[in-house]
Amino acid sequence: MTEKNSNMLSTEEIKQAASTSVEGGVDIRAKVRDLTLRALKTRKLSTEEIRPVINAVTEGISVGAAKRAGEVKSALSEGLAGMDEALTKAAEATRLALEQLTSHAKDFSESELEWALVNLKRMEEEFLDTVSVVADSAAGKIKQELKDLVVHARRAGTDTGAKVAETVSTLGSKVSTTLHESKVVGKDAAREMSARLASLASGILAGMADALHEKAEKLKGKSGE
Repeated sequence: MTEKNSNMLSTEEIKQAASTSVEGGVDIRAKVRDLTLRALKTRKLSTEEIRPVINAVTEGISVGAAKRAGEVKSALSEGLAGMDEALTKAAEATRLALEQLTSHAKDFSESELEWALVNLKRMEEEFLDTVSVVADSAAGKIKQELKDLVVHARRAGTDTGAKVAETVSTLGSKVSTTLHESKVVGKDAAREMSARLASLASGILAGMADALHEKAEKLKGKSGE
């Protein structure tokens, strides 16, 4: 863990904050986005650390939406849209980190780069799969609405998926072979590449999240004048 992780929100804190944001019914999308970014920026942007955040936020959204009576569908939709926005930023941070690594380091093999892209491609899948798991354990209207939203997202695509596709397309030209066709790197080398990428991307995301928060505060100040 890095030093900044002393500010890491626990999964229970994330769940509670997400629930409160949705239950309040005001600026749900923005609040969930900011909460998700706050949780992600203190973690490495790896699948293992992103998944618990998605799970906790989704559970919190579900709890909050259950208290919104006739607004369950819109509350869930806004909450998931906020999480999608945050994950889009995470994908963008990962792209910038990959570009930095590939431009400054010449010692990465094609298969290591492909490994990184494969992991990036999993971001949207992890998002929707985790929401599906939460839906399975939910009850009544929450369960059905969440499942419907996931089905729609898989069909129409998410902003996260679009950003990942753009990144893979942009960086894919650097990789002339696929992982299974190339000389597969050892687990240690792949793990080191993933760790470096996740750590660098986390730092970039923290900067993005802070800038977004600062911009929102300035707009809030202007509207209050």
